[in-house]
Amino acid sequence: MAIRATRAALGRIFFQRCFYLFVALLVLVAGVPLIEPTPHGRIAVNFISLFVIVAAAATLGRTAVSFVIALLLAVPALALQWVALKGNHPDMLIWSWAFASGLYLATLSYLLGYVFQRDVMTADRLWGAAAAYLMIGVLWTYLYALVEHFYPLSFSVGGVASDLEVADFLYFSFTVLTSTGFGDMAPLSRPARSLCILEQLVGALFISILIARLAGVYPPRR
Repeated sequence: MAIRATRAALGRIFFQRCFYLFVALLVLVAGVPLIEPTPHGRIAVNFISLFVIVAAAATLGRTAVSFVIALLLAVPALALQWVALKGNHPDMLIWSWAFASGLYLATLSYLLGYVFQRDVMTADRLWGAAAAYLMIGVLWTYLYALVEHFYPLSFSVGGVASDLEVADFLYFSFTVLTSTGFGDMAPLSRPARSLCILEQLVGALFISILIARLAGVYPPRR
């Protein structure tokens, strides 16, 4: 009963769930690179991440099962994130990134299934498509951060291998997704290059399939 009541309350708050998820992701993408990596800046980044994670959980939790899955991924991601922030525990932050990646992957899978259903293309589905595209970039941000943790100095800035912040990976992820990158930042290790290839392929396939889906909505003229 508690799960159903919580899911219903989130559904009422996030009635247009895909729209709110798109807005949260847009604020994350546009705002995080502007925040300096200071203690107060990290708190601000965590608040933005909190909004994104809650919006992702609300979007994913349209059924009881998917809502439980969203909670099992979102709660540890948020808890470990704040523990790492308050106690300066890098290992906790890595686990937080792993749970957040799982939540974003589940949300992205749901959004793709929702957008590409053989049904009328509604405004909510269009917002879902836009949110899915941004979600790809955010998901790969955390994947790049995990690669950097397990394979240090996997990325170079200006031709020099450097230690990077999450905001740097966010910028790099969207330059790869939009095929405008590898100017100031570039992958060095093989896992990083493999992730770059996957992100470019997923982004290109998403755009092409979405255009085909939208074209199929409108019947040909007689």
